[in-house]
Amino acid sequence: MGLMAPEEVPETTDRDALGRLLTHAHRAGIARGLVKEATSTYDEGRLGTLLDDLQEALAQSPVPELEWPALGRVFDAEHLAGLLGISPSSLRRYESGARPTPDDVAARLHFIALVVGDLAGSYNDIGVRRWFERRRSQLDGRAPVELLTGTWTPEDPGPSRVRALAAALLGSPVT
Repeated sequence: MGLMAPEEVPETTDRDALGRLLTHAHRAGIARGLVKEATSTYDEGRLGTLLDDLQEALAQSPVPELEWPALGRVFDAEHLAGLLGISPSSLRRYESGARPTPDDVAARLHFIALVVGDLAGSYNDIGVRRWFERRRSQLDGRAPVELLTGTWTPEDPGPSRVRALAAALLGSPVT
């Protein structure tokens, strides 16, 4: 989502890492209650629950001003515009802040950011781009990009399958 620079993303989950994640989320206006709970009543036994709550808050909170540059580091404007169902010129206007990102585009942008986040643990940027283009048996022989056409919504069946496939990589030792 672009909340943290790639080199800042923690590799382990401990109190300090959780604190950094929550601080960045708080700056973006997300999970403010979790920050208060984690800093005032931190309990090692609640770490998993706090992380689950943070993940849910992040999944429900598009932040286009952070997600545009983060995804711009992975995709060129034409490729990202295609995934979002918008023109490259509209992408440039939204990305630069010349026009506010419409809610429907922000939802698709956020969805792509979440998928890329899931893939980032298994692939580098080139691999992430190729993942979207590669046909997958789990998608009935279609590539993820084929299910992300037009003005889709994250709740549509095709995009939901794409997200589930990407999320499944988080628990897979081999991809």
